[in-house]
Amino acid sequence: EVQLRESGGGSVQAGGSLKLTCIASGYVFNACGSAWYRQSPEKGREMVSKIYGPGTTTYDDSVKGRFTISREYDGGRLYLEMKDLKIDDTAVYYCAAKERSVQEGSYKCSDDFDYWGQGTQVTVSS
Repeated sequence: EVQLRESGGGSVQAGGSLKLTCIASGYVFNACGSAWYRQSPEKGREMVSKIYGPGTTTYDDSVKGRFTISREYDGGRLYLEMKDLKIDDTAVYYCAAKERSVQEGSYKCSDDFDYWGQGTQVTVSS
């Protein structure tokens, strides 16, 4: 059974930093892709950042230059380092990962994010 568990959230003042960690059991982060999402009442759920392939990363425009995603390739941890936090970054942050299967001797990635953590709250105040 795959389980993802986030940690590292908390309350910080604007301009502060946090580092989120997602620890996986029954799963290793691989080229299929993993991501950080966040959800707030105002904005709903949005993808913050994604990492896939050998290390290709994408970021939402709102966090570019402030957030950095990284992973232990073939390992059990995914990270999101957040700097210069803004009040608008307040949300519950979730890690997500795609299933990787072997078909006809090759790896195949799921189209969707199959595994999700429970979330960790990040609150940024002025």
